[in-house]
Amino acid sequence: MNRHDVTEMIVVAKNTKGLKWSDIASKIGLSKEWTTAALLGQMTLTKAQADIIGTTLDLPAEAVTLLQAVPYKGSLPTAVPTDPLLYRFYELINVYGTTIKSLIHEEFGDGIMSAIDFSMDIQREANPMGDRVKIVLNGKFLPYKTY
Repeated sequence: MNRHDVTEMIVVAKNTKGLKWSDIASKIGLSKEWTTAALLGQMTLTKAQADIIGTTLDLPAEAVTLLQAVPYKGSLPTAVPTDPLLYRFYELINVYGTTIKSLIHEEFGDGIMSAIDFSMDIQREANPMGDRVKIVLNGKFLPYKTY
């Protein structure tokens, strides 16, 4: 068994049990965004968190152990995503990436937004012209240092 196998078992169990990611997240007391990333193989769970997930999803002991291993991060199978939803994010960065970079540098100086000291919130926003996806990315600014 490997981490990819565990991810597949998690998705099958989630769907079989009719659970939402937010339902599972509430069991360990963390955001749906972080928990989903963790259960899709991008974060490390503590033993206590992994045990709760194992019980919730009826996972075998080996899967619970693998949830506690530091993962190889980066989950896209290709350099340019082919899934339409993921491709639109790729397109968004292609179109607005230089704008985002320029505005962050103008406001903060030379540096990056952390994806480690980071949070994300995804919400549905009702709109009579068609519901909207609202995504807030919140990362610590890390300036480049001189030495």
